[in-house]
Amino acid sequence: MDPALRAAATGMMAQQTRTEVIANNLANVNTTAFKRSRAHFVDLLYQTMQGQSTVAGSENTTLPAVQVGRGTRLAGVQRVQTQGALEQTDRPLDVAIEGEGYFKVQTASGQLAYTRDGTFQLSESGTLVTQEGLTVAPGIKVPRDVQAVMISQSGIVSVQQAKSPAPVEIGRIEIARFANPGGLLANGSNLYSATPASGEPVTGFPGDDGMGTLVQGQLESSNVEIVQEMVDMIAAQRAYEINSKAIKNSDEMSQIATGLIR
Repeated sequence: MDPALRAAATGMMAQQTRTEVIANNLANVNTTAFKRSRAHFVDLLYQTMQGQSTVAGSENTTLPAVQVGRGTRLAGVQRVQTQGALEQTDRPLDVAIEGEGYFKVQTASGQLAYTRDGTFQLSESGTLVTQEGLTVAPGIKVPRDVQAVMISQSGIVSVQQAKSPAPVEIGRIEIARFANPGGLLANGSNLYSATPASGEPVTGFPGDDGMGTLVQGQLESSNVEIVQEMVDMIAAQRAYEINSKAIKNSDEMSQIATGLIR
């Protein structure tokens, strides 16, 4: 096969993957605390047509090697960790993290998962859980006869009961941060798992040791910028189109060369 065909084909596949990443970003533009992704590509190995050479003369001159590239490949899909805008909801169990950190939740298998989606609710037993019904670690149980639930910036959960107008502390929300949050494994449902690439979680309370703080009554929006995604999609479409034209031109050149044999 003509090397130009293979190189252009890798370019088309790269732009197809880039478009898939952009489409996923746009699909999650309204997903709470979603972090946009970016496809990263690297060039493939080069074929050396001629090695370095030295031209003799008054001064020896070294000519560089003649190399021809053979296309591109996907190197990774990076998650952009910029803070999303905070959206006011005025719902007392909605909590956003401003700064670094993830809420810890316990999955059905007993393993810990991590999320920045603070859309919490109460289970039938009064336990603070996520929308999927997963317990928010370390496990905070709200009494049934409460009139108000208060969550401070440092994660302290207090309730106001009818029999006692003074707030009563019932627990404290813990969060975790990672040396490389981009290395977390996305599991869907706004949940992430720790991996060797992310490093071990550092657990603490909001506001301590570089941890972010909590904001009650607000949620973190997606950090997807629609205009930027549309611009990237147009660029990917044009790159896909020009690579397909390179394949067509290479095919036409092959037809001309084949016609010389007749």
